[in-house]
Amino acid sequence: MSEASGRLRARRRAAVLISGRGSNLRALIERCAAPAASAEIGLVISNQPQAPGLQHPRAAGIPCAVVDHRLGSRAKFEQSLSSVLQAHEIDLVCLAGFMRVLSADFVLRWRDRLLNIHPSLLPAFPGLDTHRRALAAGVRWHGCTVHFVRAEVDAGPIIVQGIVPVRPDDTEEHLAARVLAAEHRCYPLALDLVATGRARVEDERVVIDGAAPADQVLINPLANDS
Repeated sequence: MSEASGRLRARRRAAVLISGRGSNLRALIERCAAPAASAEIGLVISNQPQAPGLQHPRAAGIPCAVVDHRLGSRAKFEQSLSSVLQAHEIDLVCLAGFMRVLSADFVLRWRDRLLNIHPSLLPAFPGLDTHRRALAAGVRWHGCTVHFVRAEVDAGPIIVQGIVPVRPDDTEEHLAARVLAAEHRCYPLALDLVATGRARVEDERVVIDGAAPADQVLINPLANDS
C-alpha cells in the first residue's frame, strides 16, 4: 500500500468536548471502537474539572484534558482549546453537552469540521428547556438534530435528525429519555458520515452521498377509523 493510499484509509481523529455526564460521548466512544469505524476519538476535553463524563475516556484509555473556562478570558480559553486540539492532531470536533458558546472566530477556524447535537428538531426550539417547550407547544413529534456549527447558537447545516412521538401522558423526563436514546444513534451516524466524506456542505445544506432518503409518512396520533 502506498503512503498516499494509507493516508486516505486512515481514520479521522475526532475530539469530543463535554461539560457534564457525557452520555453522547459514551455512544461515540462505543461506535468508534468498532473495527469498521471511520473515526477515532483521539481526545476528550472538558471545561469542568469534575465533569462525570471524564470517566468514559479514562476507562477506554483515551487522552483527556481539562481546559477550565473560569481561569481567563474567553479568548484565552479558546486559545488553550486550540492549542490542545492542535497538539493532538485533531481533524473533527464534536460538541456533546458542551455548555459554552464558542466565538465566531473559533467556529470559523473549524468550519464544517465542528459538529453539535441539540435535543430538538431544529430549527424548532433552539436554546434550553427544549422538552418543556415542546410539550407546552403541543407538538406531535420531537427529537434531536446533529448539525455543523455556525456562529449563531443552535444553527448550521443539518446532518442527521432523529424523531420520537410525543405521547399524551408524556412528562419532560419521559420525553427527554426517548430523545436521548435517539441522540445516541444519531451522533455516531453523523460523525461517520462526516469522517468518511459522504456528508458535505453545499450552499449551506448538507448533501449525503449514497444516502437513501426516508419515504415513510409518520402520523401521530393514529386515529381508529373502524
